[in-house]
Amino acid sequence: MSRPTVLFGWRRTPPPLLVGGAEVSQQLLAEEFAAAGWTTTYIGSFEPPWKTPSQRDALRTHLTATGVPFEEAGGELHYRWNGVDCTAVSQHRLERAFASALLTLSPQLVITSQERAADLAALARRAGHRVAGWLHSVSATGQNVLHGRPHVALATSRFVADRVRTGRETKTVVFYPPFKPPSPGNRQHLDGRLPGPAPVGDLLMVNPVPAKGSALVHDLVQRLPGERFTLVEGWWDTASDFARYPNVTYVPRTYDMGPLYAAHRLLLVPSVVEDAFPRVIVEAALHGCPALGSARGGIPEAIGGGGLVLAHDDVGAWVKAIESRVGEDLSGRARERALPLVRPSLPELASFGLLE
Repeated sequence: MSRPTVLFGWRRTPPPLLVGGAEVSQQLLAEEFAAAGWTTTYIGSFEPPWKTPSQRDALRTHLTATGVPFEEAGGELHYRWNGVDCTAVSQHRLERAFASALLTLSPQLVITSQERAADLAALARRAGHRVAGWLHSVSATGQNVLHGRPHVALATSRFVADRVRTGRETKTVVFYPPFKPPSPGNRQHLDGRLPGPAPVGDLLMVNPVPAKGSALVHDLVQRLPGERFTLVEGWWDTASDFARYPNVTYVPRTYDMGPLYAAHRLLLVPSVVEDAFPRVIVEAALHGCPALGSARGGIPEAIGGGGLVLAHDDVGAWVKAIESRVGEDLSGRARERALPLVRPSLPELASFGLLE
């Protein structure tokens, strides 16, 4: 009997290159399919769908540094990552590669999301495949896939599901991101360098950019000179913005955040945008690091009872909460809140009618 096949396809980078939570969630789900015996193929682009340089060299460098063999042919880069067959192509070749995979693999399930995913969803649906559109945000980019009429819309939180408007052909379900239990893992930066010991600090923030609340962090750093802040690169490098502060350590983007979570008292999530369901909140909680988050989007839903929620623009309230050493009282509750999200995801997909 042949193994069932699942195809992941989108216009962002394939594993293992990471930009944000959407990349991590999809990689973990793809690896779970592979571990369950599915033939798992992941197609993406080494040219991100926004105006940034090609990641082809970064991908080659990382695969070489981690000992993963790869081959290039016809403008495509092929390799195998944790049981997942990955293909990276240029943007102008992506739809052609995706269509070819549909024809040759005949997948039982297609999963797509993010930028211009509607085209991919529609292509797969016309070819007669079962299609799931993963809604990683409430933005126009996040909900673009709905225009391709996927059979099921996987809303990454209740907040996202409540904001979705779909036609009769698409069923919306809440599908929280997959998570792994804490483990030593691979502590490599994206450029292949091995970091030293994790910085020990009081307060941790990931992705210190304006949309994620970097303005409030600037205020906190200055008002709380006795606190040690660790900031982790996210969408882009903002190290120069914080270089003048003696109580800030800036860390390059890294694969394994575990040592950082475990070494800090509190995670700061002061987003000014409506985040769908920040992975970092649950990941940190699994390491006993509770979150102090803004009352925006799905952040309160992700925190649950394992942290505190404050107005994103009330700096005084954030200072008061930090000075009260609130994180020391919430560590156990945060871990208890997060543990149920460490679960097998395939049974949920089966309950949605996506898997036979």
